[in-house]
Amino acid sequence: MIGVSHIKLRHFLPLIMTLFLFSCISTQQLEYQTNVYQKLALRKECGDNFRLYNEAASWLNVAYADASCSRTGLDCSCLVFEIYKTVYDKTIERNTSALLKNNCRKINKHQLKAGDLVFFCTSSKPKAYVNHVGIYLKHNKFIHASVSRGVIVSDLDENYYKKSWICGGRVK
Repeated sequence: MIGVSHIKLRHFLPLIMTLFLFSCISTQQLEYQTNVYQKLALRKECGDNFRLYNEAASWLNVAYADASCSRTGLDCSCLVFEIYKTVYDKTIERNTSALLKNNCRKINKHQLKAGDLVFFCTSSKPKAYVNHVGIYLKHNKFIHASVSRGVIVSDLDENYYKKSWICGGRVK
């Protein structure tokens, strides 16, 4: 009897160790993912673009700096440019209006998916003028570089963004 128990344990020990190892890694990954979702104020769901959310979260609270493009300060088009380069391996325009004109197909608000762009006119210029861009995350949330608060997540239903909304853009 002792020999049989010893053989069974010997066969199952590697399996038990492997499961333990993977459960530890999974727990660490789960904690990390949970932290990313908390930072962005999003709920985790199946099919999420975690690569986008992870990269977006890494830019949170970076200061706004007009016409700059670094981890110490950047403007809205640079944020979009850097995230697209990292997540999608795409090089897009660094100017908001050129980005909409040359890299996007216009879409309506109800068509937005994670990774689509959101365009606004935040100046007193005519409504057709586009001067601000962000990246849509999900559930009406988008990340962008705010002049006053740096890189933040905002909601499309906020009055300011409702009034300044121009269109969504799906990168070609």
